[in-house]
Amino acid sequence: MAELFTADLMIAFLTLAALEIVLGVDNLVFIAILAGKLPEERQAIARRLGLLLAAAGRIILLFAIAWVVSLDKSVLFSVGGKDISIKDLILVAGGVFLIGKATWEIHHKIEAALAAGTEQAEQKNAAVSFGTVIAQIVMLDLVFSIDSVLTAVGMVDVDPANYTSGAVPLTGVPWPPMVVMCSAVVLAIAVMLGFAGVLSRFIEKHPTFKMLALSFLLLIGVVLVAEGLHFHIPRGYIYFAMGFSLMVQVLNMKLIANKLARAAARARL
Repeated sequence: MAELFTADLMIAFLTLAALEIVLGVDNLVFIAILAGKLPEERQAIARRLGLLLAAAGRIILLFAIAWVVSLDKSVLFSVGGKDISIKDLILVAGGVFLIGKATWEIHHKIEAALAAGTEQAEQKNAAVSFGTVIAQIVMLDLVFSIDSVLTAVGMVDVDPANYTSGAVPLTGVPWPPMVVMCSAVVLAIAVMLGFAGVLSRFIEKHPTFKMLALSFLLLIGVVLVAEGLHFHIPRGYIYFAMGFSLMVQVLNMKLIANKLARAAARARL
């Protein structure tokens, strides 16, 4: 038990939990957009179920860590001198799905709504079943979970030689780092569960933010495909671009709000 509360593992826990929350924002936005296509009374259930499935998937993959790591070493074929593993194929497939889904949603919001002529018609055309939404969430959860687990293993010392505790059966990972990784995942999912409703309502209330969120998903899809093909794009650049775009959008909203307030004040005079 004393090994669990060492300074190194506590720092790793806090760092990993924070990183899981940041990396989980992509997943949370995707879940919020998909859940928004359901009837209002079922949206909260879909969000919670989607996040709980994400947590379960990540913990299961942590206990199957040897298999997950092997995905990165199982070379299937080479393209342009680059070895493509099972993990790479999963990243490419997930990225293509995300690009296609985001593109379709953007097209639907811009073109289909104009063709239908009314918001009600758009909502009717966009209606999907609960099972379809959950299936799409599970598909992307798998991609994000593999990335999350590999990140966790890279940040936490899992070398059995550094611990006296026994290893978790079938994993080769000592109990203390396994507890730390699982706890960080649970904490990150708990935080996302707390903010899922707020984020979803905000996205639905502000259509321009929804379009921005879809653009972010499109960008993340491109990053996943690039990483699957071994073209590394520093995540710092991606998150800086997303943060800058978000700041510009907030300023635009503030500008529009000020104009509306001035117009309302003039109307009262």
